[in-house]
Amino acid sequence: MSFFSALFGSKTSQSKAVTRLNPEDFKKQVEGKKVQLVDVRTPSEFKSGHIKGAKNIDFFSGKFNVELDKLDKEKPVYVYCRSGNRSRQSAKKMEVMGFVKIYDLKGGIFNLR
Repeated sequence: MSFFSALFGSKTSQSKAVTRLNPEDFKKQVEGKKVQLVDVRTPSEFKSGHIKGAKNIDFFSGKFNVELDKLDKEKPVYVYCRSGNRSRQSAKKMEVMGFVKIYDLKGGIFNLR
């Protein structure tokens, strides 16, 4: 069984690089601090309101990977979107790209009050 787990992964195994944070913890870690903060929503969503200091890298953009590559992979990255779906997908992509620590806002910006 462990041979198959090694080949295909296990549903119970958690990512070592990605941590999903509840809104309260996410806010504590980014508010007033100089961190790599990425909003993966569209530019129009970003313009309608975003977390101060966030960089907008549109998940649907053809340049998404190019823009992610400009970030420091050795430093933690905080990522969020509207509902948590795009940020979760982005975090997985960043992990594959070699980012060491990714914090994903669980439930998206609408839960951050």
